[in-house]
Amino acid sequence: MTTTPPWLERSALLLGDDALSRLQAAHVLVVGLGGVGSFAVEFLARSGVGRLTLVDGDVVDPTNRNRQLQALSSTHGQKKAWLMRDRVLDINPEIQVTAIDTFLEPEAMRELLLSQPVDFALDCIDSVQPKLNFLVTALAAQIPFVSAMGAGGKVDPEQIKVGRLDRVQNCPFAAHVRKRLRKEYQLKPNFPCVHSTELPNKESIALTDGTKFKKSYYGTSAWIPAAFGLHAAAYAVRKLASI
Repeated sequence: MTTTPPWLERSALLLGDDALSRLQAAHVLVVGLGGVGSFAVEFLARSGVGRLTLVDGDVVDPTNRNRQLQALSSTHGQKKAWLMRDRVLDINPEIQVTAIDTFLEPEAMRELLLSQPVDFALDCIDSVQPKLNFLVTALAAQIPFVSAMGAGGKVDPEQIKVGRLDRVQNCPFAAHVRKRLRKEYQLKPNFPCVHSTELPNKESIALTDGTKFKKSYYGTSAWIPAAFGLHAAAYAVRKLASI
């Protein structure tokens, strides 16, 4: 049994030493370190997960500051993956953490997911095609994971849930992902995902130039992406710790 470090004393009181040992032995992959993924990483690290691989090819933009954990006035232009790596090491200097600061094309996504054992993965990707690349590979490899659906255009945290993608309602992003999985890949969308039953505010949408796989985006609150990340991390921790 792995010795529980003093800083995890409160966690051990609640979850037990055996659960903490399982978390310390776990390797978790998080793809996407924006508003959802950055907070998910925070909770995973503070829960005692022993190894993290963090993936995001983007840098901090001033518009990220309303919802992303690593986005500060002092971090504009810096790599999101590196910032989260440094933050995680400051929480737990003993953690093993790898930061990958590139956008992953399909083949690179497959290589990442298949090249090393992963006990659990969090899909916090907010663009459709990269998300599909992750989902198709993870499903084929039978890697346990939870996927985050659309957090934009929403304000009510009480409507956030974890459930199967094929049962999600009121989420256009989830509906699009589900349709493409069925039609293009012949896959059943029956895996767990974080979603909200709140209809997004259609008036809060803006179009982009289509770079980085994104054609549009919704306005976002400070708290909904963070709450999505909390739900994703909690789901992963409970599965890994068997609680």
